[in-house]
Amino acid sequence: MIGFQLMPPKIVLIHPPLAKCSELPPGLAKISACLSRKNVDHEVIDANLEGIFYLLRDAAANRPDASRWTARASKNLDDHLKSIRDTATYKNQSRYQRAVMDVNRLLTVAGQSVCVNLSLSDYQDENRSPVNSADLIAAAENPQANPFYSYFIHRLTAALESHPDFIGFSLNYLSQALCAFAMIGVVKKIHPRSKIILGGSLTTSWMKLGVRKETFRGLADFLVEGPGEQPLLSIISAPGETGDTAPDYSRFPLDDYLAPGRILPYSTAWGCYWRQCAFCPEKAEGNDYRPLPASRVTSELRMLTQKLKPALIHILDSAISPAMLGALAENPPGADWYGFARITSHLADESFCVALKESGCKMLQLGIESGDQQVLDDLQKGINLNTAGAVLKNLKKAGIATYCYFLFGTPPETPEGAVRTLDFVRRHHDVIDFLNLAIFNLPVLAAETQDLAVTEFYAGDLSLYKNFRHPRGWHRADVRFFLEKKFKKDPAVSPIIRRTPEFFTANHAPFFV
Repeated sequence: MIGFQLMPPKIVLIHPPLAKCSELPPGLAKISACLSRKNVDHEVIDANLEGIFYLLRDAAANRPDASRWTARASKNLDDHLKSIRDTATYKNQSRYQRAVMDVNRLLTVAGQSVCVNLSLSDYQDENRSPVNSADLIAAAENPQANPFYSYFIHRLTAALESHPDFIGFSLNYLSQALCAFAMIGVVKKIHPRSKIILGGSLTTSWMKLGVRKETFRGLADFLVEGPGEQPLLSIISAPGETGDTAPDYSRFPLDDYLAPGRILPYSTAWGCYWRQCAFCPEKAEGNDYRPLPASRVTSELRMLTQKLKPALIHILDSAISPAMLGALAENPPGADWYGFARITSHLADESFCVALKESGCKMLQLGIESGDQQVLDDLQKGINLNTAGAVLKNLKKAGIATYCYFLFGTPPETPEGAVRTLDFVRRHHDVIDFLNLAIFNLPVLAAETQDLAVTEFYAGDLSLYKNFRHPRGWHRADVRFFLEKKFKKDPAVSPIIRRTPEFFTANHAPFFV
């Protein structure tokens, strides 16, 4: 009897539109490395990057509207793209802003004909919602209504000629959901035998809500929760463990992204090491903290830096742990780097900040959240404002830029507390380089929701947030008015706001310092 051997599976991995296109998608780089280690035939498609460039070229060539702005943006598109990839541009904010705004103009024009608000950082459909499963299904059933359809149909037709067994979509942001399902609809029409796998952080959050593949009426064959390497191997029946595999970036167009040099995204951990904050999505979803050994992180970063010669390393952790910060200070990765860190006593040590700077630390993102100590205590942030002030001064002195995040409208905050936050920023305006000001959203799964009067935030069965009646009467409309009319217009604050890079925000901010 002649032996029978199954053909090995073939997989296509897709990063769908729309997300910022300044760096490659890190999750797929990890998956690709895992599949390569198992000798699994696979293709990686950054459909976000490809799709954005397709729309830009199409809009520039066809000029869907006759405005002077569109004409100027079309004429200068190639120069603008070159400019965004040039470090000299980041020394002149006006030049940078002109380039980014003109490029964004073409995306906006490309979406108008199908009632989609497109930008370099977001996708909003006027008729369909990414948190409504019925709308996602409708997007799959009518993919031609998607502004990226002309790109999808040609790119997917070519990718499906090899008859892949599985098509995996990495879904991390709500701005990707409608496009991902439009692409799934194209796959189902062209090659219905391919099995669809949905993974990524947004898929994980949906699964925590109880979403299963049946929610999408046969459009998704598998949903993957959490890190995707091991579940994917199980789905494709590839035996064994994933092993210690560094991300593989070789299948991505490394020099095509909109940044002045290669940005290397890298995670040292899954989840957050603190996990004590009230209303924290990580805690609400029950996500474990899984750090990589420091020795592995530093050796992998050195290896990747030597191989790829990045202009910048983006450490993706929810918060880089003090231990990992120490490891990076002792074993510099060989390129400039930035990422999120918590306000801790480590950063209040001036010599520690100097060591971080010498290791290549270009910028730290700091979630200070409030300038009211009582609010911080009620939210269990573990942050002392006196320490925060010392940290900001030490980082400035060491030459490390700060991107500070403040959150308004949390349940314990009052209008007076918001004013205290403004006062804190005023006092430290000279040591804060960039600001992110956000209005609080209440996670659906947060245990604290039981103490609040809640209503629907979005009309949809996939919403990750609830609306709530603020216990102190500090409602969203009031918070928004305060931010727009008072906070952002304050003479000490407005110059910081103006420094924020358009659309790319923290992803481009390190290049300005």
